[in-house]
Amino acid sequence: MTEQVVIQLGQDALRTTAMLAAPMLLSTLVIGLAVSIFQALTQINEATLTFVPKMIVIAVIFTLAGPWMLDILSSYTVNLFESIATIVRE
Repeated sequence: MTEQVVIQLGQDALRTTAMLAAPMLLSTLVIGLAVSIFQALTQINEATLTFVPKMIVIAVIFTLAGPWMLDILSSYTVNLFESIATIVRE
């Protein structure tokens, strides 16, 4: 196993992780910003007010993007297992 193969495996793993995490992270970022602006405008200082909308958005995004995320993860895993023989020989 050469250094190039290890670097490529690491890059693929990080790319897949970023693709899977991005929809949930970006949606919670937007909702958190909107709730924070709402709290600043109304001067409501309730810590749990940000938690509930974020959890609802995470559930909706996970429901909508779940099949896509599962497809990406399963194709990455299948490709990784199929290439084990060639990776070990290099």
